[in-house]
Amino acid sequence: MLTLKASPKGLAKIKKAREKKGWAIENSQWLVAASILLQPEIEWEEFGPYADGVSRATFKRFLQGKEYIKLDAFKAFCQVLGLDWEEVTELDIENNESSPFYVTREPYESQCDREIKKPGALIRIKAPEQMGKTLLLERILDNARQEGYQARKLDFQQADSLVLSDYQEFLQWFCVNLTDIFELEDRLDEHWKTRYGINSNCNRYFQKHILKEVKNPLVLGLDNLDLVFEQSAIFNDFCKLLRVWNDQSKQSDRIGELWKKMRLVLVHSTEVYGGMDINSSPLAGVGLPIDLVEFSPEEVLYLAQQYGLNWDASAVEDLTAMLGGHPALICRAFDCIKYQHLTLEKLLATAPTDEGIFQNHLGKHLQTLRKYPELADALLTSVNSSQPVDIASELAFKLHKMGLVKLKGNCVTPRCNLYRQYFSSRLTLS
Repeated sequence: MLTLKASPKGLAKIKKAREKKGWAIENSQWLVAASILLQPEIEWEEFGPYADGVSRATFKRFLQGKEYIKLDAFKAFCQVLGLDWEEVTELDIENNESSPFYVTREPYESQCDREIKKPGALIRIKAPEQMGKTLLLERILDNARQEGYQARKLDFQQADSLVLSDYQEFLQWFCVNLTDIFELEDRLDEHWKTRYGINSNCNRYFQKHILKEVKNPLVLGLDNLDLVFEQSAIFNDFCKLLRVWNDQSKQSDRIGELWKKMRLVLVHSTEVYGGMDINSSPLAGVGLPIDLVEFSPEEVLYLAQQYGLNWDASAVEDLTAMLGGHPALICRAFDCIKYQHLTLEKLLATAPTDEGIFQNHLGKHLQTLRKYPELADALLTSVNSSQPVDIASELAFKLHKMGLVKLKGNCVTPRCNLYRQYFSSRLTLS
């Protein structure tokens, strides 16, 4: 299923067109008009129900541009505003995560959709950087909303270093932010009592306020959890708290009924943080693990077709020979082929050079590697070898988290030929 969201430039056009239209955001005319465009044979009424994919919540997400919505609904909302949907999704081609198209990730999405309907569900999505974890999370949340759940996301990139340096400060920040995203009144001062202990205070706040006030099942996506797990002062205690929540949902008493409302989706990049393995933490073996992998050749061909490219399996093979199935790199390539009219031959010839379209992506990684010589040496050993190489475990996991290598048992190999060619010519042993 194809989904879209507006670009920053598109959002400005949407806002201008909406103000010109003169309808209030809460006006049901938006939803009726979109429904008529999608299914003109039906006489739609002001108070609903509306056409598939059209709802008040979906319209708000369309206006905010933060999450993907179904293609047909996106086009309908644009048409109601008098906008060309392709112009609204105008791409910033310097941003390799800006593709407006989404490839359904199976079997992961079906597994997650089934799991999220279970009371007290916990899903753990793991993959290196830029592999599509956040997009999958957004899909899970969107599908949960379609089920009538209250689904929200908290991104730990919002937490500053002061918050992440003290566990009590962190959990209070956590509680206040969740109160806000679920649009509840902040009552932390009323419920937080020092004598209970930090984890118990957070647990009580959820039981006595958030879970009590939220009537429908609640789905909470925690994105960029790596930033928490990297903090030794927080890692283990926070894992314990999440484990307790999951355990409490299995109880048959009043407390269990409250926690059955909660569904958690945890998103992180690797299993090892500063020598600590999440598989030896309190979260070991809990919930449904999802190890997100690269695009398959069939998914790359499907995405090419969504971009309107007349490609066959041979063209896909040429592209993936250089990029593998790396989602961000594949989308960047298609953006430039379609919108910059770059030929595949030119793209491949210049890809591992400073003239190529990946220069910013590669340059950022190179800058990071030069700051950490041990990491650079480990990658150089890998790119210069035709066979998987055995390197220190901590270095292997860091390179894997960055998306630069694949893990092969206790060894690593470059994720794609782009990285092999570029870094073999840029790095030198320290």
